[in-house]
Amino acid sequence: MDHNNTSNFIKDIIIKDLETGKHDKVITRFPPEPNGYLHIGHAKSIILNFGLADEFNGLTNLRFDDTNPAKEDIEYVNSIKEDVKWLGFDWDGLFFASNYFEEMYNHAVLLIKKGLAYVDDLSADEIREYRGTLTEPGKESPFRNRSVEENLELFEKMRSGNYGNGEKVLRAKIDMGSPNINLRDPIIYRITHATHHNTGDKWCIYPMYAFAHPLEDAIEGVTHSICTIEFEDQRPLYNWVVENCEMDSKPQQIEFGRLNITNTVMSKRKLKKLVDEGFVDGWDDPRMPTISGMRRKGFTPASIREFVRETGVSKGSGAVDSQMLDHFVREDLKLKAPRTMGVVRPLKIVITNYPEGQVEWLDAENNPEVPEMGMRKIPFSREIYIEQDDFMENPPAKYHRLFPGNEVRLKHAYFIKCEEFIKDENGEVIELHCTYDPETKSGTGFTGRKVKGTIHWVEASVAVPAEFRLYEPLILDETGEDDSEGEEKTFLDHVNPNSIEILQGFVEPNMAETKVQDKFQFFRHGYFNVDPKMTTKEKLVFNRIVSLKSSFKL
Repeated sequence: MDHNNTSNFIKDIIIKDLETGKHDKVITRFPPEPNGYLHIGHAKSIILNFGLADEFNGLTNLRFDDTNPAKEDIEYVNSIKEDVKWLGFDWDGLFFASNYFEEMYNHAVLLIKKGLAYVDDLSADEIREYRGTLTEPGKESPFRNRSVEENLELFEKMRSGNYGNGEKVLRAKIDMGSPNINLRDPIIYRITHATHHNTGDKWCIYPMYAFAHPLEDAIEGVTHSICTIEFEDQRPLYNWVVENCEMDSKPQQIEFGRLNITNTVMSKRKLKKLVDEGFVDGWDDPRMPTISGMRRKGFTPASIREFVRETGVSKGSGAVDSQMLDHFVREDLKLKAPRTMGVVRPLKIVITNYPEGQVEWLDAENNPEVPEMGMRKIPFSREIYIEQDDFMENPPAKYHRLFPGNEVRLKHAYFIKCEEFIKDENGEVIELHCTYDPETKSGTGFTGRKVKGTIHWVEASVAVPAEFRLYEPLILDETGEDDSEGEEKTFLDHVNPNSIEILQGFVEPNMAETKVQDKFQFFRHGYFNVDPKMTTKEKLVFNRIVSLKSSFKL
């Protein structure tokens, strides 16, 4: 595992806790709710929790916070496990919050017995109304002062299924006048008649996240409960639960700024909307910021880890430029990905003075920056494909590619000169006739004359047909998260209608042997990944991961 030597405020807390003897072992956890696929924002939490424990020879648990059966699914559990492992981490303990339901129930009973919890009959709307506002204190529920005996009896009946959804809740009895709204008698249990992916129909009452989470951490002996900044206001409630449920272990909640990326939605709810409404082809669509989507597009685990580490750890939550992520995948792939040639918008060339029926095999380096990657052979013959935009009938000044009468170098091959072009009935150029100079073969040291343009190509008779998928940001002008209801309705207005372009072209014949998830640098086009979902024996599909160049500077 690659280690991070930079300091941050969470690491400083851990170092102090170990030095003072507060803890002798660091235990962290990554606690996703299995109600969707993980995205790049979760990657930051994974890398932080696993990375810190790894650095201090501690332990990290993967725990599924599955206290809401209506939204959770085993499909999400499996995808989360796969994503964590793919990012390069392995958990020490695998836990489900649902395994602690009996224990949590007993802790709720303890709170009732201590006079610190009560069953409330108010409706959800009434509870909201009674809660007050940021400037006005809440008012007490008329059911707040039920006796311990009555509360125990009603809570037992809630568990036994005597009431319907929403008829009753269990609330902590804290302070309806607290300036922190989270402490105004928060709901800690609600009734939900739904089958749970892990416990089936055993339960019809489920603990709320704010009650369950601190208990889970304490049960597992977590020392540092690291979460994003929006949970900062919940920390007093977290500590209240740990203290009043008389937990032996006392975990410490620490918050850090969440990761926001320009042109990127980082809300599971919004991502689910994109999937459900058909804007994308599933959670693993390469335009999605999900880990599975990024894996399918061709991002590497190392590039994501480096990107997250470069963004750093702080309390702030500013938006990071999405080009920074692209920078790290380029850096990772430039020494790993073989170079090759692919034509995405083919235009046929006939080299009129090249012998008919002749094929010669040219030498090409797989990666000039890494000689150990060796050489490959490329066929060359009378007919080849080039890119449509490498020819112009009436070029502007400083256009150095093919135009009538101009000469260019074919990468790894010869100089060719455009003699004439053929158009179809619509006036589109469909074929070029060129001549070649046999003296100008690459690698022969020819110095007779210079040309200003070099273009790539693929030999036509054995070229392998391929589909190329070129991506642009799925969301435009999305510079940060806003989860307000109004924004929720309008974010779909920012969906880019041109986020994918699908082109049919050709690649070198040796590419027929590629496997899904193989990565290549296509000359001039960028880095591409063999799509694992669309590729078949009959058809190669390449996803462009990133273009070759960027203006981004670290």
